Amino acid sequence: MQSKFITSVALLGLMLAAPAMAQDAAIPKQEMNKELNARLPEKIRTEGNMVSVNNGSFPPYEIVTGTEMTGASADLTEALGQLLGVRIEHATVGGLPALLSGVNSGRYQFAFGPVGDFKTRQEANDFVDWVQEFVVFAVQKGNPKGIVSLDTACGNRIAVMAGGSAEKVIKAQVEKCVADGKKPVEVQSYTDQPSSILAVRSKRADAFFSSQAPLTYFVSQANGQLELTGIGEKNGFDDLFQGAVVPKGSPLGELLRDAVKVLIDNGTYDVIMKKWGLENNTIKTPGINLVGVEKK
Repeated sequence: MQSKFITSVALLGLMLAAPAMAQDAAIPKQEMNKELNARLPEKIRTEGNMVSVNNGSFPPYEIVTGTEMTGASADLTEALGQLLGVRIEHATVGGLPALLSGVNSGRYQFAFGPVGDFKTRQEANDFVDWVQEFVVFAVQKGNPKGIVSLDTACGNRIAVMAGGSAEKVIKAQVEKCVADGKKPVEVQSYTDQPSSILAVRSKRADAFFSSQAPLTYFVSQANGQLELTGIGEKNGFDDLFQGAVVPKGSPLGELLRDAVKVLIDNGTYDVIMKKWGLENNTIKTPGINLVGVEKK
């Protein structure tokens, strides 16, 4: 019970600090695009609303406080709703597996995420990629354990998001460490980002291995206690794209892609990404299942 209380207090502190990272910016209001609205499934168009599911706070994209969500994803879905002529509501579930099953069962229309696009996930879902991401480590200030890459993670306690791509990569690293005659990584899996970063701040973990954008956010809120490391390294990943998730073959995939493209073309996307300090994660053209697509 005490552990849950401490985590709740830490989460509250992070949520209260959230606006500090966002820059004041006037987000352009969108006019409804009749062509895009006409492409919505009839049920959605008639009811006038869609539900986007998330699996808890993923700052600065998704910052969940109670039943409210702020962040870059919230601002973008608000603009998308205006563009499509529907209200987009948000629902929260516990963990990525629950998010994916909720989308695939039809309980939720989509997850705007962004969620990591991987070939294995493309078997059951389509990804409307709207950001490019990198995976790095957040460590204690001064990096006392000298963690700068996957190889240097051996013998250390590494926090990751349960069910995420970073968890898969770090678990594979456990075997590599042993094969190389090194101590294995001690993998600590958490259901959300704030709990993972709290493990590092409280020194229960030596590093948090996750997406660079949210880690940059957490480091900025840590009062100088944390720093990023492993920047510029592959860290077990090739080009990494993240985006919205829809069921495999859903017409919503192409619709969301085209709607995001409108927001990119009219400048709204850049305004929102800059507001939340995500200039280094922008993408010029959104696409479906970009991971695995050959570059020309």
